[in-house]
Amino acid sequence: MRDDAELLSAHAAGDRDAFEELIRRHQSRLWAVALRTLGDREEAADALQDALLSAHRGAARFRGESAVTTWLHRIVVNACLDRVRRRQARPTVPLPESGPDEPATDTDRDTPMLVRDALAELPAEQRAALVLVDVQGYPVAEAARILGVAEGTIKSRCARGRARLAVLLGHLRNPSLLDDVS
Repeated sequence: MRDDAELLSAHAAGDRDAFEELIRRHQSRLWAVALRTLGDREEAADALQDALLSAHRGAARFRGESAVTTWLHRIVVNACLDRVRRRQARPTVPLPESGPDEPATDTDRDTPMLVRDALAELPAEQRAALVLVDVQGYPVAEAARILGVAEGTIKSRCARGRARLAVLLGHLRNPSLLDDVS
C-alpha cells in the first residue's frame, strides 16, 4: 500500500488512480472540516470541490515540507475562508425559521444547531482554528501548519473564539439566564 506522499507523487507523474485513492482516504475528514468551518452543506460541498480541484492541479508543486494531509487540509481551509470572504463582500439576510407572527424560541432548535450558529458568528480565522483544534482534534502545532500561522496565533484565536462562544452559548449552561433576558 502506497503512503500519501507516494500517491501524490504518482498522481503528479500521471497515475490516473492515485489522486482518487488519496482523496478516498481523507475525504471524510476534509468534508468535516469544510462543513464545520462554513456551517452550510452546499457552501461546504462547493468549497471542498474547489479545494480538491486546486489540489489536483497543484500536486506537482507540493514540496513535501509538511504531511500531505496537512497540505490538503490547508487547501480546504483556505477554500472555505475564501468563500467566507466572498460572502462578507456580498452579505445576505437569512430568512427567519419561523413565521412572521411566530417568535422563534430556543426550544425550536437543538444544541448542535445553536453551536453551529454561534460558530458562524465568529470571525472566519477564529472559527477555522476552533474547528481544527476543538472539533477535529488536531494538535495546535498541526493546526498552525494547516493554516500557515504561528502556534501562538492558533492558541490566541482559539482562546478568543472560546471566550466568544461562552458568551453566545452561556444560556445552555445556565437556562435561568434566558429568564433574566425575557
